[in-house]
Amino acid sequence: MVATISWKFTAREIAEKPELFTSGHRACAGCGPAIALRQIMKATRGPTIVTNATGCMEVVSTIYPYTAWKVPWIHTAFENAAANASGIEAALKAMKRKRRLKQEKVDVIAFAGDGGTFDIGIQALSGAAERGHDFLYVLYDNEAYMNTGIQRSGGTPHGASTTTSPGGTDIPGKTQMKKPIADIMVAHEIPYVATASIAYWQDLLIKARKGLEAEGPAFLHVFAPCPRGWRYDTSKTIELARLAVETCIFPLWEAIDSEYSLSPQSKIMTLKPERRKDVREYLKMQRRFGHLFKPKFEHVLTDIQKIIDKRWNKLLKKCSMT
Repeated sequence: MVATISWKFTAREIAEKPELFTSGHRACAGCGPAIALRQIMKATRGPTIVTNATGCMEVVSTIYPYTAWKVPWIHTAFENAAANASGIEAALKAMKRKRRLKQEKVDVIAFAGDGGTFDIGIQALSGAAERGHDFLYVLYDNEAYMNTGIQRSGGTPHGASTTTSPGGTDIPGKTQMKKPIADIMVAHEIPYVATASIAYWQDLLIKARKGLEAEGPAFLHVFAPCPRGWRYDTSKTIELARLAVETCIFPLWEAIDSEYSLSPQSKIMTLKPERRKDVREYLKMQRRFGHLFKPKFEHVLTDIQKIIDKRWNKLLKKCSMT
């Protein structure tokens, strides 16, 4: 169950809240996932335990003997973030039954990238959702296995060039479509699922808090560009994150008890769909899609736009907007 939160905040209040994911980490300049983690930790409501799957954010934030975390933090294997969070949540419940836990509520957050969620970790995630463990799972999506050399994942979009799906003269990058991971989680009938973007920080914070306050599993899919893997200027991270929403490549929505609704930013585009930007405006900013702008692959650009349009229209129907 997800209550309508009464949490109100201002930009100043958020800025003055103590940092729980701090400066001093070793993320690349313009790192989208690092921005996502900092924003999400601003939405915490009290004592919090974080478990983090192997990946970029685990590596850059906890190179021994240093840490960027101001909360209890546990590193777990690539595939085990959800399983680890399940164990933490179960242990907290047992401690509470035995009256060995002083705090009324301790939140548990699992962080994992797209490799550790779309692919390697989906079994543990699905099992945790089926069992009904009460924690927030955050997917920071930079659309490839960035930590190990920019290999394609189930979250890599159609047409993107990676080290294992190279764009060349004959192959237009990754030939498969991006897996609809958030819809897969809605199908588990868990209390709360949402998509969010670092470009819309208020929307992200509210959704993170809703996920924490949900009674049961919550899943937050956060769009987080990677300048090194996507090959764009490091100053363009937020601009790209915003363009992904404005082109409907990454719509913002939430599903409470499997009922879909759009976020305010998406409602603007729903009311005036002609304001949607062309997908080419987003793709041309990233060199991972540069090969698609050759005449030979014009049909791929057309296909990508068709895929986006199809998924957008399906989402509108789910939200009862058409």
